[in-house]
Amino acid sequence: MRERPVNASGGETYWIAGIFAVLLTALSGRYGYHRDELYFLAAGRRLDWGYPDQPPLVPLLARAMSAIDPNSVLLLRLPATLAATTVVICAGLAARELGGGRVAQAVAAGTMASAAVVAGAGHTLSTADIDLAVWSVLILLVLHLPRPDADPRWWLVIGALAGIGVQNKALIVVPLAALAFSLLLVGPREVFATRYFPLALGIAAVISAPYVVWQARNGWPQWALSRAIAGGSSGSSNSRIGFVLLQFGLIGVLLVPLWAFGLWWLWRRYRAFAVAYAMLFVGYLVMVGKAYYLGGMYPLLVAAGAVGLEPRLSGHRIRLAGLTFVIALNAVFSAVVFLPVLPMSVLRDPSALLAINREAGETVGWPQFTAQIADVRAHSAPDADLLTANYGEAAALEHFGGRYDLPTPYSVHNAYWWWGPPPGAHEVLVLGMPADRVSRFCVDPEPLEHLDNGLNIRNLEQGRAIILCRTPRRPWAEMWPAMRQLG
Repeated sequence: MRERPVNASGGETYWIAGIFAVLLTALSGRYGYHRDELYFLAAGRRLDWGYPDQPPLVPLLARAMSAIDPNSVLLLRLPATLAATTVVICAGLAARELGGGRVAQAVAAGTMASAAVVAGAGHTLSTADIDLAVWSVLILLVLHLPRPDADPRWWLVIGALAGIGVQNKALIVVPLAALAFSLLLVGPREVFATRYFPLALGIAAVISAPYVVWQARNGWPQWALSRAIAGGSSGSSNSRIGFVLLQFGLIGVLLVPLWAFGLWWLWRRYRAFAVAYAMLFVGYLVMVGKAYYLGGMYPLLVAAGAVGLEPRLSGHRIRLAGLTFVIALNAVFSAVVFLPVLPMSVLRDPSALLAINREAGETVGWPQFTAQIADVRAHSAPDADLLTANYGEAAALEHFGGRYDLPTPYSVHNAYWWWGPPPGAHEVLVLGMPADRVSRFCVDPEPLEHLDNGLNIRNLEQGRAIILCRTPRRPWAEMWPAMRQLG
């Protein structure tokens, strides 16, 4: 890496980040909870050092937000808003660290504020948005280390952030390893020549240890889950071809030339980061990873592209106005597609918006779903327990079911399976499972109705079966080990 000047930070970065944060906050309360957010709330009510499908950080955040107001979607999403805003700020600061002036910093921050992956992740609380923020800060700090005046004690902060990152999403060890290997391969290797580097490794190990121990004691279910996701078990899973094509949409198709130019610019000046991107791209492609796994690299690529373009933009109003228009157009598209800007009626079947962003459909219908289950149970089996096919259904019933005096639901899916089966040989209302699957553990399955959110919005629950199982084939505790579903 070359020694480079660092220009004064322009206030545009913070203005852009502030406007972005206000927009996310204003839209946080529209539509409703995402299934994953309801699941995080359920996990937060059962705090542990780990779960089969995630570390404990996001459930802990969900519990903290719900302790302030258990029914505020806006408050629950505040950590996501802060995380996404951090990504925008880090893009601007990365441009500054690379030697960019006010134009480059504003272009980098504005591009990330307009990016589909940042808008989508920032709207709902998830491990993805925290991961984007942690990785963006880590990249910024590593970018700073080779400077002659850099304090090597920043390694201690890097170690702490790495440990926190593991407590949010174990997958962060992959980009950390790729970046470390790239630095060792092409340099600058001297950043490791300090006693603070092994201390950083120790800090990261200590912070992440409780989650690693939990995984080891429970048979490494996260590894089994990763294999299931690679096999397509997740709603956001993609094929290898899909992984490649979706890279062009993470920031926005119109801005692909910006980050592609940034990758080339990094290859010429800060090669380790370009090598890390290439390694991660190939690695996730082989692993059939989700497209957004690579999202943490794009703030740096965008920043590098902005710095490389700055000499061609400064003093050229038409070029700058043209790029500003493209970024604004990208922001409008991302907002319309990935934020609840439009009325909920646009989600009604058939919906072009849901064809692009299916996650929008997972933020509607949960109160209606719960009301329907309460009505069916009251008329068909008032004492029945509730068993669901997935964690979203169970978590929705747990969150909204109190007003109907519904019992705590059970589910065979992910952490809910860990939390145990229905008691004894009690009758159970089974939700979301096909009849042939129910017949494997039920002697007399009785189809009752099909789930209907009443909104004509096709999501993962719409049209699924409601089946009453009066007589299980054996006690639930005996059948439970074979009923587990990871995905």
